[in-house]
Amino acid sequence: MTPDHPLIRLYLDEDVSVIVGEYLRARGFDVLTTRDASRLGQSDASQLAFATNERRAILTHNRCDFESLHRTALTEQRSHAGIIIANRRASSSELAKRVLKLLNLLTAEEMANQLLYI
Repeated sequence: MTPDHPLIRLYLDEDVSVIVGEYLRARGFDVLTTRDASRLGQSDASQLAFATNERRAILTHNRCDFESLHRTALTEQRSHAGIIIANRRASSSELAKRVLKLLNLLTAEEMANQLLYI
């Protein structure tokens, strides 16, 4: 990616294994976990607001809450940097590989305001 098309920066919700973050960091991606950010135990709305403020797409397993937060953001015409909802049944390595494909496919601009399932 070029400066005109920056890479997606990720924020991992606390329900996502830190192993996923380590895998992606090792491949050159900017990943912040809730633990790294000292934000464990914060509400989902607060986590999304933090990710948005940091210009990071959030990766979570929490489908119901983040689908609702996405709908609310659309209704209220508020933007976010993207929401990626991952299947809980995938192993950490499988999830990391799925996320890596997505990160290599989309730019941060293309991810903005999207709700994607992997």
